[in-house]
Amino acid sequence: MITLRCPSMRRWASHLLAAVAALSVAAVVTDKPWATWLAIPLLLGYLVLGWERFTITARLLVMVSGGMSLLAIGRLADPWPALLEAAGSFVFLAAFMTALAMLRLPAYRSRLIRRCGQALLNQPPTWRYPMLSIGATLFGIVLNFGVLNLFMSMIDKANTLSAAHGQAWLRDVRQRRMLLATLRGFTLAPLISPLGIGVAVVLGNLPSLTWGQLFPYVLVSATALFLLGWACDQATGPRPRSQAAAVERPSLMPLAAFSLLLLALVLLVFTLAAWLSLRLPEAVLVGVPLGAWLWLVVQCRRLGQAGTGPAMTLMARRLPDMLGGIGNEVVALGSGAYLGYLSVALLHPAQLEDVTTLLVMLGNWLPALVVLLIVVLAHIGLNPIISVTFLTSMVAEVGLDGVSLPLLAAAMLVGWSLTMSSSPITAAMMITSRFAGMRAWQIGWRWNGGFLAISLVAAAVLFRLVS
Repeated sequence: MITLRCPSMRRWASHLLAAVAALSVAAVVTDKPWATWLAIPLLLGYLVLGWERFTITARLLVMVSGGMSLLAIGRLADPWPALLEAAGSFVFLAAFMTALAMLRLPAYRSRLIRRCGQALLNQPPTWRYPMLSIGATLFGIVLNFGVLNLFMSMIDKANTLSAAHGQAWLRDVRQRRMLLATLRGFTLAPLISPLGIGVAVVLGNLPSLTWGQLFPYVLVSATALFLLGWACDQATGPRPRSQAAAVERPSLMPLAAFSLLLLALVLLVFTLAAWLSLRLPEAVLVGVPLGAWLWLVVQCRRLGQAGTGPAMTLMARRLPDMLGGIGNEVVALGSGAYLGYLSVALLHPAQLEDVTTLLVMLGNWLPALVVLLIVVLAHIGLNPIISVTFLTSMVAEVGLDGVSLPLLAAAMLVGWSLTMSSSPITAAMMITSRFAGMRAWQIGWRWNGGFLAISLVAAAVLFRLVS
């Protein structure tokens, strides 16, 4: 039997994923559904070929998606529109992850990335956390998972044994603190961004709620989580020696140049959104691969043809290897959306009156309990896309008198944010585990367990007081 351990089969899987991304771009640009329909069987082929390399969690998500599909066929009078819509969401998010992963190639080749990493590593540990965390938050608003690939590539390249003066323990401590700062910062982006997946699900399912009503609550929540993360970083980090000699701090100019580079990529995405009349996620699907190629062009400009030909050749040559390692993230994000869409199609909130009565009885305790519920469900395998979709659909259908809707929505997003930084089933944790060389559950529970516990207690207290 030929499995994906064969290099040629791995390349076929990568080619199928690249074809799915290309068809998704065609669907976005032409606004024709046929491209998405063609991409669906290619995505199924990718899942079959990629099975050998998926983690147990990713395989379970694929099997649950298949079971939910059979349930929809058996229960719905006309299941095919719902199945096509759900499959289309899976295709789009698979293409989304593919586009963002393409930033890894120019990032790994970039001297600027190396200099940025060296500058960050030699900053005082007290300020290294906020620099990484706030940067991951701001750029994650538009670039989404591409920020994890870029920042963690930067950390991976700079955090060498020689940079730690031959001390392996120091290199490991730096890796843990910098990866956690990036991860926690990135998971705040969906909480405060009107362009994030979480906010889109909440506002889409709660039409009476506006972004203006929600923003003050999520801004305060994000600020509190940032400060708690910084405090945990300082509490768990090693204490510097008082006799340590002063080390000359490097210039921050590489970081400024790196910020300008990311700003140019952001402007490219916004320009394409305005020019082609696209929604921002669709513009990311088009603009990020173009930006990655232009970055490569600049790097290859001395190799002839103004760098365009060598950049295209390099991207085509390295694309299969580059896409070979993102299968678990594709499955985690895509299957979560797939199950979320099917759950909405199968869910009848009017039949949940008993549950609604219980929620109303909880009253002011409900926002605090919702945070805990979303986190707990995520740690036993239920993606927050599904749980938040269930909750918002039920609230929209039956209403909850006496409960602040903006506060409840903010609680859902806080739970989603904490889930992304702790649950092993999320794409963010899978990306982090790849760079850390550890299992996702070890990062979420061993590295980040203290932060999660403190954040849950703080969220419960704050939401109860505000209620």
